[in-house]
Amino acid sequence: MGQRAGKLTLTVVPKRLPMRRFRGIWLGLLLVVCPAFGARLEPVLEYKLSGLQDSLLENARAWLGPPPQTTQDRANFLASAEERVEDSLKALGYYNPTVHTTLQRTEPVWTLDITVVPGDPVLIGAISVQVLGAAAADEAFQQLLKRAPFVEGQIFNHGEYERFKNQLLTLGQERGYFDARFSVSKVNVNVVSDQADIYLHYESGERFRFGAIDYSQTNLEPHLLDELNPLGEGEYFDQGRLQFFQAQLQRTGYFSSVIIKPEFDKVKDYRVPMSVTLHPARRHSFDVGLGYSTDTQERVSLVWRTPVLNSLGHSQQTRITYSNVNPSGEFIYSIPLSHPLDDVLHISTRLENDKYGDIDSTEKEFGLLRETRRRKWMHSFSGRYLEESWELKNTKFENHYTLPGYAISRSDRGGSLVNPSSGYSQFYKFEAGSAAVGSDIDLLRTTANFSYIFTLAEKHRFVTRAALGAVFISDDDRTRLAPSLSFFAGGSQSIRGYGYQSIGNELKVTRDNGSTQTLVVGGDRLVTATLEYQYSFTETWRGALFVDAGDAFDSTDFDINVGPGFGIHYISPVGAVRVEFANSASDEDPSWRMVLNIGAEF
Repeated sequence: MGQRAGKLTLTVVPKRLPMRRFRGIWLGLLLVVCPAFGARLEPVLEYKLSGLQDSLLENARAWLGPPPQTTQDRANFLASAEERVEDSLKALGYYNPTVHTTLQRTEPVWTLDITVVPGDPVLIGAISVQVLGAAAADEAFQQLLKRAPFVEGQIFNHGEYERFKNQLLTLGQERGYFDARFSVSKVNVNVVSDQADIYLHYESGERFRFGAIDYSQTNLEPHLLDELNPLGEGEYFDQGRLQFFQAQLQRTGYFSSVIIKPEFDKVKDYRVPMSVTLHPARRHSFDVGLGYSTDTQERVSLVWRTPVLNSLGHSQQTRITYSNVNPSGEFIYSIPLSHPLDDVLHISTRLENDKYGDIDSTEKEFGLLRETRRRKWMHSFSGRYLEESWELKNTKFENHYTLPGYAISRSDRGGSLVNPSSGYSQFYKFEAGSAAVGSDIDLLRTTANFSYIFTLAEKHRFVTRAALGAVFISDDDRTRLAPSLSFFAGGSQSIRGYGYQSIGNELKVTRDNGSTQTLVVGGDRLVTATLEYQYSFTETWRGALFVDAGDAFDSTDFDINVGPGFGIHYISPVGAVRVEFANSASDEDPSWRMVLNIGAEF
């Protein structure tokens, strides 16, 4: 067997053009574009088509093109108009048209009337479409043959015939039939009997297999890349698996670019060796961000990332965020275990100040988290040590908690990643603490979050959300439950008509002057829900109507809070930019709040 005719490269790194080439390009563009701004050319010929409808009319107009704007173009247009119309009709199966033209030389714009009688269409007669060779037993080709657009007695469409031929060739390249060819490829058209006989025989030859894979250009341990590799040596070639392998390598963050190249010049026994070129990511990266949220107000953030610390694929991320509401710092050290993406251990430490209702809290945390992916479910096994201090009514509290936990989550979506047209997200988490094992109190904390998106008739999009939570402790320990372990509602991700974490169990206290003050101290239960309708005006703009409702409360003291609102959304490359206005629907505070959110729903 000889060398292959071509090479397949999944990633193309563009070659930098010399600056002098750019100067030439720009000069050429200016010479072409500038005259267009100086004078707008008007057509010197108008044409009218009669006798055609629907697809026949659209295709004829496409073949004719726009009206000519110069006398030379007009002459060329007149010389080829009838032939173009005939060719446009043949492409759709009408091989016996009658085309008559009438020209009126009225200055300055001539008029051409084109009258067409399409005649009877050519119908499909005999059909012989065959896949021969190894591909005859390939399920993918069998499915493609079932979708062949050829039915005896239907109008022959030359465009559909060519598209199906290309589908056969493309599928063959994707599935490793690199010696494939058409042994027969013809359509016999009998214009007398108005019949088209189709003969299409695809000879696939042998299907090629994956050969050895060369990782020689990386310092990472081989087992890390082997875990990501779905290409078994000796298995049948499949371009989809190549693309999946490339995506897996890119997702690790270890590399700035990934190039996987089949080496056809080294093929032996129908096995294609694979060369994997891995360009390492930058050793360190720093991101500085400025932002604003209606919840946390102005904020500045600094993120330092080191994607590869050693040959074992360890990485770190350090984040420092400052805002008036919750300044924080966090360090995460990540270690891949059995799989670089689907089984990772995170070691973290965090320091954060936050405001929960009327309580200012300081949290110090050390945590371990192992995330494993099994099919579409993400399983998280965690353990964290939390030291939290807070102040309430001039009384200071400080408690310690050792909390082992487990979480499971899944997200399914359809359409765009940043603006899905459908989807369902679910998240469940359980944490427990015991006074006998490093905690000041016994507790069991559970949370669940759901999001559901569906679209009707393209322009009508619906979004629903729900959040549930409960923490179980003894009554004597209620005041010893840290604010971060209690539940609060309100804010841009909750009930939007209320302030950030302003809804919770309330405690009435007496001031030093004898007056009564109501403080929001959080609840041991949480129930919130959202129903939102969105209407798309254009592909990038839509309006929204919504209502949020729920409460954070203690046991049976549920008191529903409702927040209706409306908004306008701009669909950007990073997700929807949502500017929304919501009302608390409360007699005590009926004012409207503006809420700003950026990003996808999940």
